[in-house]
Amino acid sequence: MTLPRRALLASALGLATALALTACGSAGDASADPGAARGSAAPDGTVVNLTADQKRITTPKVDAIAALVPEAVRRRGTLQVVDSLGTTPPLDFYATDNKTVIGIEPDLAYLIGDVLGLKVELNPVSWENVFVGLDSGKYDVGLTNITVTEERKEKYDFATYRLDVLGFEAKKGSGWKVAGPTDVAGHTIAVQSGTNQEKLLVAWNDQNVKAGLKPVDIKYYQNASDRYLALSSGRIDAYLGPNPVLAFHAVQTGETEVIDTYSGGGADVLGKIAATTKKDNGLVKALDAAIDEIIRNGTYAQALKRWGLANEAVADSEINPPGLPKSKS
Repeated sequence: MTLPRRALLASALGLATALALTACGSAGDASADPGAARGSAAPDGTVVNLTADQKRITTPKVDAIAALVPEAVRRRGTLQVVDSLGTTPPLDFYATDNKTVIGIEPDLAYLIGDVLGLKVELNPVSWENVFVGLDSGKYDVGLTNITVTEERKEKYDFATYRLDVLGFEAKKGSGWKVAGPTDVAGHTIAVQSGTNQEKLLVAWNDQNVKAGLKPVDIKYYQNASDRYLALSSGRIDAYLGPNPVLAFHAVQTGETEVIDTYSGGGADVLGKIAATTKKDNGLVKALDAAIDEIIRNGTYAQALKRWGLANEAVADSEINPPGLPKSKS
């Protein structure tokens, strides 16, 4: 039975709240990771492997799916995957050697590469250069928490692999909740430039200003350390970002909390994170089939479990589903 869209949203956000409380899974979850003993302990006892020796989950090549890969990529033998600079745990970030990119996005990239019979080469770049590289054909696919939007669908093809849940992170005990646009009025909130989080916050602010409410003071920071210094000192009230990142940080530090979550697709669309490739380059069907294969064989669930993201799993991959609507202007 297909649930109504709003019921799906409520379900997704309820699961995200659970993630915010458990963040990296239970201590029992972590014991399945061979490298966990060399990791970092969270306040609840959860251990996450932060070393370069990840002992990643692998899966066999599936010839029928590999045959869907465009011939030029098959001949090359590599899948050029672009991700952001490696500063957003547990999505993609640097291991303790400060050079190996680890996290759920690399884990899924390697599993997709296994199914397709391609060697994965990760290319960490700045956020804006993710799309520059996809546009130029330098990179085959982006796996870096990219949300499906209607605007992006004009230039890119998408194969979904995770729910997109955003969160508001504030100092612990702030007593502040964000149920909707009016709750951010008059607050100072940090957000990363060029993201759908920024788009959502700007839209909420525009709506509030038109209604005669106080504007949001939107702040931008180049790196996470500056942002969290601003949060701890009270220069910002909250940070709006991907919920997995916020939940991970909150549990690791014990000083902040995710005060509320929201669908990355907005009020009426269930937000989806997707493998992103240049439109009509012929790769999206192979990516979609590879993601469905790892969902079917269970390695997808194992990878999500390693990073405490089981609650953001999708039942199957979708090609170019409804995305975050275009801004009205």
